[in-house]
Amino acid sequence: MKQLTIIFRSSPAYNCKGREALDLAMLSASFDQHVKLIFLDEGVFNLLKGQSPELLGGKDYLSTLKALPLYDIDDVYVCEHSLSVNLLEKNELFIDCILVTQQRIRTLINEADEVLIF
Repeated sequence: MKQLTIIFRSSPAYNCKGREALDLAMLSASFDQHVKLIFLDEGVFNLLKGQSPELLGGKDYLSTLKALPLYDIDDVYVCEHSLSVNLLEKNELFIDCILVTQQRIRTLINEADEVLIF
């Protein structure tokens, strides 16, 4: 089974990269690929509770993150350093994820067959 790692680096505001990454993750998982998600840099804002993307003219794809377990996407990681830099804490995130160090992220990337960055 191919292992795909998708990295969310962009804020959900004013672009569709997060939605595209999420669509790709769910599509890939439905074709029996092992999918891991990593949220870092401004990508951690994709996980923030209480967002209303529709107020900025976007669609609310963020609530779809709650469906990840239905696609057997259980490996969801968030960078501790990125949370800290953006003054966020794990309890402000609306899905369960695994806090990891930057070193662990490098290891996850090295273990992947394919890495895509959004």
